[in-house]
Amino acid sequence: MLKLRIITALILAPAAISAIFYLPLQYFAALLVAIIGIGAWEWGPLMGFDTKKRRIGFAATTIILIAAIWSVISPTELWITATQLDEYALALLWLAVCWWILSAFLMFSYPNASNFWAKHRSIRGVFGWLTLVPTWLAFMVIRTNDYQTDTYHGAQLLMFLFLMVWSADIGAYFVGKAFGKNKLMPNVSPGKTFEGFLGGVVFACILVAIAAYQLSWNSDQIITILLVTVLITTVSVLGDLNESMFKRQAGIKDSGSILPGHGGILDRIDSLTATTPIYALCYVFFGW
Repeated sequence: MLKLRIITALILAPAAISAIFYLPLQYFAALLVAIIGIGAWEWGPLMGFDTKKRRIGFAATTIILIAAIWSVISPTELWITATQLDEYALALLWLAVCWWILSAFLMFSYPNASNFWAKHRSIRGVFGWLTLVPTWLAFMVIRTNDYQTDTYHGAQLLMFLFLMVWSADIGAYFVGKAFGKNKLMPNVSPGKTFEGFLGGVVFACILVAIAAYQLSWNSDQIITILLVTVLITTVSVLGDLNESMFKRQAGIKDSGSILPGHGGILDRIDSLTATTPIYALCYVFFGW
């Protein structure tokens, strides 16, 4: 299984990096819509949908919601200036933060607090939209920052986010395997340990610090990005546990099988659904 995960990752990582840096903005936005659409298709079983018609309906509605945002706020107009974000985009990012705070409460109190949403597909559907739709917007917010001046600036910002999330995931996996004893949240995901979580945070901070040093950042920039790294790597666990909670409730192991060794699209982007909106807000207010 580990070998298959590595092979898939070695294929996916260059493809993702190439898309981030070299796809024209509109094509990049469209690719993200397609990825989110697949994620919405995979969310269907988490709602209890067992027919293709219902799953297609949820995926189509998710795409329509994103298209509505796209029509109101064009990706090229998300930033009023290099440091000022459109107020509607900012409000949607804060809505995502509110959802993840609620999600954290649901996870810490699981399964006691699951009664009010487990029996209602409509509520789980809203949770799906709150998880997926802001992810598309946050990606575009990051990618389009200062786009007119430097078309690669936003791509570099996204690469730092990916570095944080991917390195934390790798560090947590190997440290957890080697030293993990204390379960992080056994009611939601029995496999995750506190030691693995700390290992992921430390590993991500080390790699981000090395990258910042190589870019000749000053001490203030490095301190800022390290604080953001601690926050983002912590939140990435929240995204992972969020999907685990809904899969556990639905009695599902993987969200799909489209990615050999990784499961479905949701299994691969679950951390990003939580981290991307918060990372975007961090950059709006702090920069680096």
